[in-house]
Amino acid sequence: MQQTETAARQEKMSTAHQPASVGSVLNRGLNVRHIRFMALGSAIGTGLFYGSASAIQKAGPAVLFAYIIGGAAVFLVMRALGEMAVRHPVSGSFGQYASRYLGPLAGFVTGWTYVFEMAIVAIADVTAFSIYMGFWFPQVDRWIWTLAIIFFLAALNLLSVKVFGELEFWFSLIKVVAIISMIVGGAAIIAFGFQAGGSTVAPGLGNLVEHGGMFPHGFEGLLASFAVVMFAFGGIETIGITAGEAADPKKVIPQAVNTVPVRVLLFYVLTLGVLMSLFPWNEIGSNGSPFVQIFSGLGIPAAPHILNAVVITAALSAINSDIFGAGRILFGLAKQGHAPAAFGRVSRHGVPWMTVVMMAGILLVGVVLNAVIPEDVFVLIASIATFATVWVWVMILASHVAMKREIVRKSLPPSDFPSPWWPAASVLAIAFMAMVIVILGVFDDTRVALYVGAGWLAVLVLAYQLWVRGNGRRRAELTDETSPVPVVTCVAAGAKSRV
Repeated sequence: MQQTETAARQEKMSTAHQPASVGSVLNRGLNVRHIRFMALGSAIGTGLFYGSASAIQKAGPAVLFAYIIGGAAVFLVMRALGEMAVRHPVSGSFGQYASRYLGPLAGFVTGWTYVFEMAIVAIADVTAFSIYMGFWFPQVDRWIWTLAIIFFLAALNLLSVKVFGELEFWFSLIKVVAIISMIVGGAAIIAFGFQAGGSTVAPGLGNLVEHGGMFPHGFEGLLASFAVVMFAFGGIETIGITAGEAADPKKVIPQAVNTVPVRVLLFYVLTLGVLMSLFPWNEIGSNGSPFVQIFSGLGIPAAPHILNAVVITAALSAINSDIFGAGRILFGLAKQGHAPAAFGRVSRHGVPWMTVVMMAGILLVGVVLNAVIPEDVFVLIASIATFATVWVWVMILASHVAMKREIVRKSLPPSDFPSPWWPAASVLAIAFMAMVIVILGVFDDTRVALYVGAGWLAVLVLAYQLWVRGNGRRRAELTDETSPVPVVTCVAAGAKSRV
């Protein structure tokens, strides 16, 4: 038994530093620089550049509180995920954690719900990209850009995970520089009295309270904004997925997770605070993009082109991350017997190539779907994605609670990256996520998300009962990185064994 455990340990150590061969082993090609900038870039996307205007119209300046409260809850989710990712650095991440600690049905539902979320968001992002390109090339049909970017990013994702990491590094760098430039530019307009482009009111902090107060739509408006606010944070859990391909997960995952509060304050609270100081909240989004207005206020004539380049970068980054995240979760599902075995095979570059092909196929279907979808459905798409995102976060928190209880019950070694304020933080975060789901059902423009979400979960439960057999009915097997010798626990039909 001990020889078997030692051999398994040696095999794991060797595969962590060598390129994968054709088979079923992923290549650990993501370094500290890749994951650090992926952590930064995951907070900047459609939810900020366009979703923020919708959130502001719902809550007014009070939306800042929504981003702070939502960001705090997301940080607790990420600390819970970070503790599990450092303890069990596997590709498949929270799908496998749910299977291991909550049961195979929970893992099946969690994994496929995340894939569903990524598919919805990816289709929206691909469509957005074609619209952005139409700004420069109006004579070119949008479907041409859509096809081109699908095949381009799919091809790059087939090369190696290092290529994905490099793409995300540069995409994130551009987005971060753009956001910082917007903040500095907006501060300059306020400090030096420039006239903000398109605004009929002088810029200043007074704009936060002089147009109906901080809560122009009352507490109800603040609650309504959470549907869009939480959508903006969706995808941040991709950091946990990178643990399976990080060269040193015990180092890079904690560093990435601990930057969440800074990102929330910088990219959302500070950015939107500057925006609503420049323009009355009820003018934001009414005269084009507020970010274009910042550059215009500084006298930069190429403002629309600068912003278009930035949002194209944001869209490319989002699509890239969608393909990566959904693909790795599918890889984990295949390993658990919850998806076709083909999704568990990898190329000689250590990439699960079938999952990339599947995501490309989903995006191609999205090209057809978008031909019949109206253009003003952002809130609908955001609310459906919010339901899927919040559901995944609840399952992450529930898995974490079950893991912490097992650590105590079995007197296992403590985690290297423990979640703070246990157990109060996890209980409060779960209660907050439940509140967000209730909020989706309260307001007319987001209620359909509950119907779609409930239908999706029902379909998954039925699919599990009809098609999952054999090993798919077992809990996931995870190596405990805190132990001197790896301990793999497999639970099936109520029996436990240590391998």
